[in-house]
Amino acid sequence: MKLAKYIDHTLLAADATEDQVDKTIAEAIQYDFASVCINPYWVKHTAAGLKDSDVNTCTVIGFPLGATSTESKVFEAQQAMKDGADELDMVINIGELKANHNDAVLADIKAMADAVHAEKKLLKVIIETSLLDHDEKVRACELSEKAGADFVKTSTGFSTAGAKVEDVKLMRETVGDRLGVKASGGVHSKAEAEAMIAAGATRIGASASIKIVTE
Repeated sequence: MKLAKYIDHTLLAADATEDQVDKTIAEAIQYDFASVCINPYWVKHTAAGLKDSDVNTCTVIGFPLGATSTESKVFEAQQAMKDGADELDMVINIGELKANHNDAVLADIKAMADAVHAEKKLLKVIIETSLLDHDEKVRACELSEKAGADFVKTSTGFSTAGAKVEDVKLMRETVGDRLGVKASGGVHSKAEAEAMIAAGATRIGASASIKIVTE
């Protein structure tokens, strides 16, 4: 598979304007990225812009903190799918994971997985690796798999650090070939993207997408 099809071309800045969203859509079509990943407000606009392409519309749920109620996440996801989202990247309840409240974390992800799969869409679960220790990363991946997620994803890109090769490797070892692994946050070059893929990533979230594929 060509490198571009590994990449979710991402624009999640709070101050992103319609012109910037349109530019991101046009770039995604030109370079044939896997998806455009934007905030929920822009889903309808983005889906309309991508409708004649094979680039998916991806959005984020409970972003970037993950500390909203499960009901809010599910409502946000359902609205996003109604607006045309194909892929949904949710943030786990990080505090509950760290407190070992595994049932709460599992229920949160499972409610999302059920809602997303009812519409035959794709769910990625952001575990925010920079806030977790080794065992918490493993547990987050195991709970994501148990809940029925399609992917585990390293980071929001809004916390203390982004994707690291060793985290991608650990996540891949934990989920085997059963789930996708998305490396997101801080991937700025072709070499970095290729290192993530070599470690087991099947998707890359990046805003430096064009630099990555044209280097």
